[in-house]
Amino acid sequence: MTRKPPAEDPGDARLRVGPPKEYAAGIPAVTSSLRHAGEQMGARRSLLTLLRVNQKEGFDCPGCAWPEPEHRHKAEFCENGAKAVAEEATVRRVTPDFFAEHTLEDLLPRSDYWLGQQGRLTHPMYRPAGADRYRPISWDDAFAVIARELAALDHPDQAAFYTSGRASNEAAFLYQLFVRGFGTNNLPDCSNMCHESSGSALTETIGIGKGSVRLDDLYEADLILVVGQNPGTNHPRMLSALEKAKERGACVIAVNPLPEAGLLRFKNPQRASGIIGGGTRLADQFLQIRLGGDQALFQAFNRMLLEAEDEAPGTLDTSFIERYTHGFEEFAEYARKASWDEILQATGLPEEEIRTAFRQVLAADKIVVCWAMGLTQHKHSVPTIRDVVNFLLLRGNIGRPGAGLCPVRGHSNVQGDRTMGIYEKPDDAFLDRLGAEFAFTPPRHHGHDAVDSIRAMRDGEVRVFVALGGNFVAAAPDTDLTEHGLRRCRLTVQISTKLNRSHVIAGEQALILPCLGRTEADLRPTGPQLVTVEDSMGMVHLSRGRLAPASEHLLSEVAIICRMARATLGEAVPRVPWEEFEADYDRIRDRIERVIPGFEDFNARVRRPGGFALPHPPRDERRFTTATGLANFTVNQLESPKAPPGRLLLQTLRSHDQYNTTIYGLDDRYRGIHQGRRVLFLHPDDLTDRGLAEGDLVDIVSEYEDGVERRAPSFRVVPYPTPRGCCAAYFPETNVLVPLDSTAAVSNTPTSKSIVVRLEPVS
Repeated sequence: MTRKPPAEDPGDARLRVGPPKEYAAGIPAVTSSLRHAGEQMGARRSLLTLLRVNQKEGFDCPGCAWPEPEHRHKAEFCENGAKAVAEEATVRRVTPDFFAEHTLEDLLPRSDYWLGQQGRLTHPMYRPAGADRYRPISWDDAFAVIARELAALDHPDQAAFYTSGRASNEAAFLYQLFVRGFGTNNLPDCSNMCHESSGSALTETIGIGKGSVRLDDLYEADLILVVGQNPGTNHPRMLSALEKAKERGACVIAVNPLPEAGLLRFKNPQRASGIIGGGTRLADQFLQIRLGGDQALFQAFNRMLLEAEDEAPGTLDTSFIERYTHGFEEFAEYARKASWDEILQATGLPEEEIRTAFRQVLAADKIVVCWAMGLTQHKHSVPTIRDVVNFLLLRGNIGRPGAGLCPVRGHSNVQGDRTMGIYEKPDDAFLDRLGAEFAFTPPRHHGHDAVDSIRAMRDGEVRVFVALGGNFVAAAPDTDLTEHGLRRCRLTVQISTKLNRSHVIAGEQALILPCLGRTEADLRPTGPQLVTVEDSMGMVHLSRGRLAPASEHLLSEVAIICRMARATLGEAVPRVPWEEFEADYDRIRDRIERVIPGFEDFNARVRRPGGFALPHPPRDERRFTTATGLANFTVNQLESPKAPPGRLLLQTLRSHDQYNTTIYGLDDRYRGIHQGRRVLFLHPDDLTDRGLAEGDLVDIVSEYEDGVERRAPSFRVVPYPTPRGCCAAYFPETNVLVPLDSTAAVSNTPTSKSIVVRLEPVS
């Protein structure tokens, strides 16, 4: 399988490579934010919009899920947040004239960046079977197409319903209600491809698939481990929290294969020291770990903690272990046998560096471990996160202030979607409450996650695919196979704000249903409607759009779901008042309150400034709702990815001008890349070993046990301080290299951070 570069790829002629930055933010971040906002929105619209981002009376940033502090700056947004808002609030438009001018064949070679830059979608569009382009369609006719194709299926499980992390709580709740009313649990979502490993490990070990910290815990921590995460690009407002923690005396250790500018030094643009001064050094120590070596590092820490307890009783929190945990003896017996030879090989770190970090562990009373995709997208990701839990349990660092688990989620409501029931494996208690509230019998059998949905489309077992937001083609692994599966569908439906590649890879029939964005006013006859979101730390709050909609033809996500459900289900679930829900979102929240624990008095509490925190038994009560009724220590065999001689381990990553699959620009300022994305970062010695020189072009070819050749052509090699034997390149350009069947044990998450590849020079 070979992916051609996009038609407008800038190539070597425009691509410039400079030295990586040694700090994040500062004046360049301000300049970049204003430039992107001005280009997309204009000066006045930019000012009015950006001053409302993440405010208590404003709208939630459509970017990441980092929580808002209690006391907020007037500019409570980061550079990437400004880019996300500018993308959505752009004045550019994709009208029916655009589709009249462009066939799908015309659009196919275009890049994700080019497609996104065309602007906001304005009309519902339909590609009939056999047609070469989309044409306008009325909303009623669009819903009739969906109802017809769903009714024609042999079984409800022949449809799959994807969800992006940008959907509101209200939309997500109604979406899963519609899908289960239709009769399936095929609810793949973006969590399946990112933090599913976190949810799997945490549910097993502490009884809830969410992190255990609040923002104040970071401020109170003695030690913060930032592992497999690049907050400078992916969650820039986290840098302000780390800066505050440093000012209060915290130590920060960064664990990552690449040195990231944001963890080296942060120039806070809201402070004079960040504008004219040197900023704040964040990481006290940087452990440049090999890809997938994180489990070995935490096993080393766990072994050393047990040995420290032998030498100095009281090092461990034995009272916590005895009262609140299960399985300590079995865990300890295994942990004491951890092999230093295996640890050093897996991590690629000198032993002294690990022991230096461990001295900070011993000195700290309160520890927070933060992580992201660097931990979750390996075959052994779930065991790795279990060992992170083991590490914190040993000293009672779960369920007390200043300590705990902090999986840093991506899109702004990805955690809320799961809370609302977007899950292919719902528990019986949730289904019991949902069925009782709406007087129907929800399906009990497990549905397809994202990877299984692709397999089912490939095999002709799923014939209709509906996506509530997102860019499924660009987010999914094994790009060619994913595209093949979607094209086999009888109907694909994309509920979207912007044009993206998933609109180009159409089924036999395809619909584009344009919706309101987070920034826009949602006006109904009953008045302006508000939606809610849940951040990465379990806080639920309102989001109020203020801008005029991009087109008079747009509907809200809630309205689209309600009308789609009415057209499809008719009276099949008679107790669901779809028209009432569309008219007044308070009525949706009334039902959420009755179905989902923690949302008592939802409408009143969410209207309080700042919203409210959802209950978290381990954090709030040191109560663990696991199978044992306690926090579980686990025994995990040490694993780490290995590449054969002459091969490399590749990780896919984001550029700084990118958020998830949305490409804002062609620069990665922090890594010194300008006007291009087809670059491959690798150690200078690995270049030399392969007879390559800086600037050479190579094809990247992944190798997997299925024997299928997956090739990403024409990448420019860039010498970079990576660990030997490891390399990195941007997604979605390299998603083609991730085999569909290469997934994490338990969670089924694609292994996008440890792909075995070889390089072939381009003549």
